[in-house]
Amino acid sequence: MTLQQSLHSICNIARREIHRLVERPIYIFCMLVAPVLCIIFFLSLMKDGLPTDMPVAVVDMDGSATSRNLIRQLDAFEQTKVIVRTQSFSEARQEMQKGRVYGIFYIPENFSVKATTGKQPTLSFYTNGTYLIAASLLFRDMKTMSVLAGASVGLQTGQAKGYTDAQIMGQLQPIVIDTHPIGNPWLNYSVYLNNTLLPGVLQLMIFLVTVFSIGMEIKHATSRNWLEMGNGSLTISLLGKLLPHTLIFTMVAFLCIAALYGFNAFPLHCGWMPMLVAVFLLVLASQAMGVFMIGILPTLRLGLSFASLFGMIAFSIVGFSFPVLGMDPTLQALSNLFPLRHYFLIYVDQALNGRALYYTIDQYFWLAGFLILPFLIGKNLKNALLYFKYIP
Repeated sequence: MTLQQSLHSICNIARREIHRLVERPIYIFCMLVAPVLCIIFFLSLMKDGLPTDMPVAVVDMDGSATSRNLIRQLDAFEQTKVIVRTQSFSEARQEMQKGRVYGIFYIPENFSVKATTGKQPTLSFYTNGTYLIAASLLFRDMKTMSVLAGASVGLQTGQAKGYTDAQIMGQLQPIVIDTHPIGNPWLNYSVYLNNTLLPGVLQLMIFLVTVFSIGMEIKHATSRNWLEMGNGSLTISLLGKLLPHTLIFTMVAFLCIAALYGFNAFPLHCGWMPMLVAVFLLVLASQAMGVFMIGILPTLRLGLSFASLFGMIAFSIVGFSFPVLGMDPTLQALSNLFPLRHYFLIYVDQALNGRALYYTIDQYFWLAGFLILPFLIGKNLKNALLYFKYIP
């Protein structure tokens, strides 16, 4: 078959696939509506970067001016909002059990008297670990408030003894800590999550749509006609069929990149091109993986189950929520089988850290290497397209 004939067959199959996409609204939903809705939803959900004004309860058993000042300072933190003030710990505990507050700050009796007489009173705080992010942020605020309270008492005691402020601060904070968060200095959860979460959703949709489109050919016994349009060549048939998918998913992927680094101005130290190439290769790699899935399990329900499972595991194993180096060595090796893992490494090196492309080029080759997968199951997939009898 000549090159001209091959291009003609690809165009004919692509036109056929466009008709199939238009006829079934599920394609439009999975390829356009769902990814775009996810982009809008997640970016608007975390538009403030960090949750603010999270409710806490304060149990003030002291009732002194010092304890009231402590409560006002705690309420002044951006992430913390004191909504319950009580002298009953049971009442505060009930509020936490009802889910109305995420933490309890407990000030004991005679707190101010003990603090000024050097008897070391104990400030207690409780956080609901069921809500991990809320508990972590509130724990940080309440711990900071406790440290500041201790420093304030130490400052007052030192001044009463006639020490200078410099002498007092040298005792209260002998070592000054200077922290510099790299990559995400704002500690913005949207930067942390959405740069991997949104491409992960896109990868999942590509898996499902690729498996579904080929699986429907097998289910409705139209696969022979599809192969005949490609002159019996599985390569030509797949190229024609997946070409419209590639164009649509690439457009959505570029929209995602524009929303992240353009509209939201997330860190992009490498320029646009490395990330555009990376997300385009992610689309191609995900399609190749989808073809591999339906080739291994050429039944629609099994193929979709495989795609769903593989796509969901990717969110946990790529390393953005739990470091891959902390996993079992077997899982470290398996993480390389997920296209999203290599996209994540490109994002960290290029967009966040702005490293030279030389240090990340192997990840681009990894993504391109996934294109070999359809050739590994070509014979099995072609036999399924020709001879497999679908069992409902």
